[in-house]
Amino acid sequence: MRAVQVTRLDGPSAVEVHDVPEPAAGTHVLIDVHAAGVTFPDVLQTRGQYQIKMPTPFIPGAEVAGVVRSAPEGSGFAEGDRVAAFPGFGGFAESVAADPAQVFPLPEHFSFEQGAAVPMNLLTVHFALTRRGRLQSGEIVLVHGAGGGVGTAATQLAKALGAEVIGVTSDGAKADLARRAGADEIVPADGFLVAANKITDHRGVDVVVDPVGGSRFTDSLRSLSREGRLLVIGFTGGEIPTVKVNRLLLHNTSVVGVGWGEFWLANRGYLQEQWRDLLPLMEAGTLDPIIGATYPLDDAGQALAAMENRTAVGKQVLTVR
Repeated sequence: MRAVQVTRLDGPSAVEVHDVPEPAAGTHVLIDVHAAGVTFPDVLQTRGQYQIKMPTPFIPGAEVAGVVRSAPEGSGFAEGDRVAAFPGFGGFAESVAADPAQVFPLPEHFSFEQGAAVPMNLLTVHFALTRRGRLQSGEIVLVHGAGGGVGTAATQLAKALGAEVIGVTSDGAKADLARRAGADEIVPADGFLVAANKITDHRGVDVVVDPVGGSRFTDSLRSLSREGRLLVIGFTGGEIPTVKVNRLLLHNTSVVGVGWGEFWLANRGYLQEQWRDLLPLMEAGTLDPIIGATYPLDDAGQALAAMENRTAVGKQVLTVR
């Protein structure tokens, strides 16, 4: 089969497409991949900067959608089923084997590209908003990177949960995508604190979703209302910020870590629990993944570079078949 491989840890430009052996199914579900989502951890893996280190050469790709070729008895899946999956690695390929606990039924109306956009981003923000952020209907959520894959997913889910969303974006194209995702207000990254305070009449926001980190972190803390929660999802901005904890005392605010992977690895049934919670919203069209760009498998390096350079708008997906 054809697959994207990281052969040396020199970044997105160094990935290569090779013919490699197909994965052995064993006790796993063997999936013919039609589309694979591109995630920021994939970018980090190309430079050896992800917390899970893989020896080279390896196949990146954490999330896919496709058709089941074979499945073990009792897995709940059968040949021909349309599925999404979170294999963790190996998804940038024509076939991948995934643990049945990490395979999910795809809504009938979803394209494979939409299905591949769900596992990492939507399950992460579901964990962030519901379990870690304890979001309540009527609260105000400020979403950084609102025109990206995580941001559009967070916006759609927050709206589905009854929140008002202020999207923070860095340019017009990303602002347009954030509006498509349902953001009530759009504010620029430069000066977002002043803009958000004006929108909330200086009350502040209840929850900040932050996959960016970097220099805007302190202003994110300042934007919180009393008992507000800042959800730390990642650091696509590059810099890992620090917090002066005395700031948390001013309005009883919280900085909350969102380690979705750490949580579900210790609670293996949680992914299926999340999917059952989200599936009705996907089937109803309330959660409708927005694809920003698609690339053929041969252009995986370009997709990864767009993520690394923060020029990507919306969710980036590889089309495999």
